[in-house]
Amino acid sequence: MDVEITLRVDGTEHRLIVDTRTTLLDALRERLGNTSPKKGCDHGQCGACTLLIDGRRGLGCLALAVAHQGADIVTAAGLADGDGGGLHPLQRSFITHDAFQCGYCTPGQIVSAAGMLSEAEAGWPSAVSKDPSATDVVLDDEEIAERMSGNLCRCAAYMNIVPAISEVAHR
Repeated sequence: MDVEITLRVDGTEHRLIVDTRTTLLDALRERLGNTSPKKGCDHGQCGACTLLIDGRRGLGCLALAVAHQGADIVTAAGLADGDGGGLHPLQRSFITHDAFQCGYCTPGQIVSAAGMLSEAEAGWPSAVSKDPSATDVVLDDEEIAERMSGNLCRCAAYMNIVPAISEVAHR
């Protein structure tokens, strides 16, 4: 069954007709031509398709497009400043720290890092937070690694990804 939905993707509103079984990832890539989120494992295990959905991290391969009618979706491409072509601080930091290796997981890593920084700023604890009731989250390497544990890198660039995120977190 086909349904018409509206999605706001990287600041632009799109109306599209999708089969009710279409994932958000497939709607973005195949229907809107937005190839920023990557199709990795297609089972929600690798994080390559991580998006910001109404400001929160979500996996495009596990989300049905129809369930996100009217949602505000941000991809890694949408994090960059479109007017001046400027990169998001996380994107610049990933380049500076050589944290992208083959680059396949990089968009998901960067979007996840942006969401993670917002979560930490809001005081959300993680599984390794020393004081789960603290409102000021200290983003040390262990905390960053735990919060990014849903994003896998087959090139094993973690030793560069954590410092790239840490640099932005501590500005």
